[in-house]
Amino acid sequence: MKQLMLGNEAVARGLYEAGCAFVSSYPGTPSTEITEAIAKYPEVYAEWAPNEKVAMEAAFGASLAGRRSFCGMKHVGLNVAADPLFTLSYTGVNAGMVIGVADDAGMHSSQNEQDSRHYARAAKVPMLEPSDSAEALAMTKLAYELSEKFDTPVLVKMCTRVSHSQSVVETGERVEHLKEYQKDIAKYVMMPGNAKRRHPVVEARTRALVEYAESCEINVVEEGEDKSVGFITSSTSYQYIKEVMGDKHPVMKLGLIWPMPEEKIRNFAASVEKLVIVEELDGFIQSHCRDLGIQCVGKEVFSCIDELSQNKVAAQLGKDVVSGTKLEENIPPRPPVMCAGCPHRGLFYTLKKNKLTVLGDIGCYTLGAVAPLAAVDSVICMGASVSGIHGFCKSQNGAADNKTVAVIGDSTFMHSGITGLVNMAYNESNATVIIVDNSITGMTGHQQNPTTGFNLKGDPCAKIDLETLCRAVGIKRVRVVDPYDLKQCDEAIKEELAAEEPSVIISRRPCALLKYVKHKAPLTVDQDKCVGCKACMKIGCPAISMVDGKAKVDATQCVGCGVCQQLCKLGALKEV
Repeated sequence: MKQLMLGNEAVARGLYEAGCAFVSSYPGTPSTEITEAIAKYPEVYAEWAPNEKVAMEAAFGASLAGRRSFCGMKHVGLNVAADPLFTLSYTGVNAGMVIGVADDAGMHSSQNEQDSRHYARAAKVPMLEPSDSAEALAMTKLAYELSEKFDTPVLVKMCTRVSHSQSVVETGERVEHLKEYQKDIAKYVMMPGNAKRRHPVVEARTRALVEYAESCEINVVEEGEDKSVGFITSSTSYQYIKEVMGDKHPVMKLGLIWPMPEEKIRNFAASVEKLVIVEELDGFIQSHCRDLGIQCVGKEVFSCIDELSQNKVAAQLGKDVVSGTKLEENIPPRPPVMCAGCPHRGLFYTLKKNKLTVLGDIGCYTLGAVAPLAAVDSVICMGASVSGIHGFCKSQNGAADNKTVAVIGDSTFMHSGITGLVNMAYNESNATVIIVDNSITGMTGHQQNPTTGFNLKGDPCAKIDLETLCRAVGIKRVRVVDPYDLKQCDEAIKEELAAEEPSVIISRRPCALLKYVKHKAPLTVDQDKCVGCKACMKIGCPAISMVDGKAKVDATQCVGCGVCQQLCKLGALKEV
């Protein structure tokens, strides 16, 4: 049956049809929907893990037990999971194991623009790279075949455009797979003596995969009449080349992006007068071609910064894009901003008012760095705020203790903030950590996490108590505040900063967009009392604007949180 599917949905369908039985992932744009989609199939066990390392290790456990498994993550999540990845390359698998990783060229929702293809080469595991939804489904199924044939985990690399674009796929039936577990210490126990014997196996496997790459059906050469130039490309870049150039020139599309063929590329290069490599981010294919002694151009023409598009490809190749409609109007930009009623807004206003140094973390609360709040001083990676504040305060011999805080979300704290807090307690840091607990994983679209009390399918489950957890690792001062209460927040922050020991403040209020959250009526402005002082504008709420010198509240956005009321000394903001 033919269906229209997102690339991520197609990967999930491929998992289902391939007989995958176990899925463990951590949500991260643009990979999240893979796991959300596979969770709808009752034949597959699916879960959210606390972080990507745990997800990959759990998926390996399922593979070891004899069931096909999958773990999914975004590109920076692969950094977290790199530790098990490199060793799983040595151990290999029992049942097939597939790792989905989605890159975010253009940084639509990411803190860097890394190219995950380097991980495949460094870890010496194969990587497949679909260019549309149909290939996403087919290559996911193929990945399991390769995993079991070559005894290796297999990476399937998606990107934002393939993950979140739709195309037609043809679905098939599910085929179950089950292998017996057999104890094999030499293969699975990676102490030095065994690991030394496994390394040659990895190198032999890579040579076998190169041979496979020469003739596999996913490395395709499409002929063209004009051989003055030929293109080697992959993924969404292939789509751009076809849109711009049509069928005029020869194109080699690499579906197995690592390891790449050698003779096939040499023969293709010899068949054209000039070879152009079109790929997003780093010159990965280009470097391989040059290592083979092939003259080509790539990153001299196409930047290693930002994602490509058909317009960019056309401009660099001197072509005009005739398809598509260009808008004549100048659409005003929409800067990212916290939602109206966001529970983080009042907290960040208080932090800014107190002129504190704030070490931030990864989540929608990162928007605390945006004007007019501009309250965040650094954002690095998941958990870095808690680890970072320890070093920041320790290095200044107490001078920063009473004017520096770390801010981290509930999901991010479970992901990688706990160990930083353990370090603070163990090494006696005198710093304050604020956990902004909005009762959900907000930034990636409201996924459950270990603190919410519900699992991926929405069923009730064990709920981690943050207060008890913080005390268990050695933090004695733990308190909870309501971020809608500015006075309470201000008092708590000042008291904990003054304390001569590490402390945790839990700023607890559910995300305003959660369906079960009941809001108050929107506020209104008493035009007679409003003097246009703009005090209410200091929190940057999108529901408040200035019209004709007076404040105005957008009733379609306002949730009646009351934070702006606490800033208006004239009482101009009132409940309806």
